[in-house]
Amino acid sequence: MRFRADFAHAPRQARNCPFPPDQKATDMPWIKTIPFDAATGKLQALYKRVTGPGNNVDNIMMMHSLRPHSMEGHMALYKYVLHHRDNTVPKWFLETLGVWVSSLNHCDYCIAHHFAGLKRLMRDDARADALRHAIDAGDIDAAPLDAREQAALTYARKLTIAPQEMVEGDVQKLRAAGWDDGEILEINQVSAYFAYANRTVLGLGCSTSGDVIGLSPGNNDDPDDWGHA
Repeated sequence: MRFRADFAHAPRQARNCPFPPDQKATDMPWIKTIPFDAATGKLQALYKRVTGPGNNVDNIMMMHSLRPHSMEGHMALYKYVLHHRDNTVPKWFLETLGVWVSSLNHCDYCIAHHFAGLKRLMRDDARADALRHAIDAGDIDAAPLDAREQAALTYARKLTIAPQEMVEGDVQKLRAAGWDDGEILEINQVSAYFAYANRTVLGLGCSTSGDVIGLSPGNNDDPDDWGHA
């Protein structure tokens, strides 16, 4: 399948999605999950590491409850890719990439969580809302970002929509825009992580019901601190 520029630029509401954006599925996940109060052993220990206020565990983490080792892997990847002290790309922009990729994948769960985090980090509600409007419209040019940041969204869009068509020139465009190779790796890894997270959510019927929207690991200095705040 060839990369479709018309699809990539279309508003989320107009893309060829099997369900309308406002159609809500059941709040129950499609597989069994184990709640915090019923967890024992390794699962209980992992839940305690990722809890937010009131022992709240994000539903995306609870999706892993029948295989705690996969939750451990997911959380380590998430923390190291998006919330690590050695990242040099600003966290608000990494969150922007996450919301952008999630929008391209029609993952409302990840959009809700990560836009809330993005807005908190940006500390400019008007700019954040303008950015959300551009993302929803699929319009990179309208996003209140500089040319360097817009180039990163262009890269992430192609990687998400048509990964089989990626070429070395796509990385060269990022360099030309001002990103160094370490930063390009961060952009790639965040884009790839959200492809994984979106498919976890969409493939298992994960909803935001009961979640505290926008919590995230706040302690970048300790990669092993998974607590959400």
